[in-house]
This record gives sequence, structure tokens and C-alpha cells, in this order.
Amino acid sequence: MSYPELHTQPQWRRTGNTHFPVAALVAGQWWVLRLNGFPDHPLWTLFVDGQRRFDLETAPSAWGPLHDAPMLETSTAQDILAPIRDFVAYASEIGDPCDNPFCCG
Repeated sequence: MSYPELHTQPQWRRTGNTHFPVAALVAGQWWVLRLNGFPDHPLWTLFVDGQRRFDLETAPSAWGPLHDAPMLETSTAQDILAPIRDFVAYASEIGDPCDNPFCCG
């Protein structure tokens, strides 16, 4: 399956959140990456405007380095993360949260 997001070059910003460390505004939509319990789960899950889009084992090279991103303002980050902040555990956004304390606890 092909995802156009994999070829986009988002301008990532750090959120200050351990579980959702980066976000980017792309074509008027907020993209957020969740860091999952790797290797038990894919390393990342991409959310677009609060909806799960897909999982990734590695970030595409087009996305550039994620760790060097500048920081978002705290209030902006909180607003962006509000729809997904309860989806910390892998697959919680689809109603089947991982309950393994070693990878998602």
C-alpha cells in the first residue's frame, strides 16, 4: 500500500511529550507521531488531525531528522495533542490497547 505522506517533507516540531514527541502542520492538518514500544510494536504511529493513519518501522528519509526539530509553544502542543493524549498504548486508538507492561506500561 502506498501512502503519499511518506514522500512529504513535514517541518517537524518537538511537542515536549514523551509519547508524542513531534508534530507538523502539513496542508492545514496536524500530523503527530506516537513513539511505540519497539520492537514489540512498530516504532511509530502517524496520526493526522487526531485520526490514526498508519504505522511505521522507521521514519522515511524525506521526513528528515526528528530529534533536531525546534520546540512548539506549550499551549500549541497541548491543543494538538488533546484529541490523542489518551492513546498512549499501542492500538488504543482502535479500542484494543496493548496491556503488556514491558512495552506499553
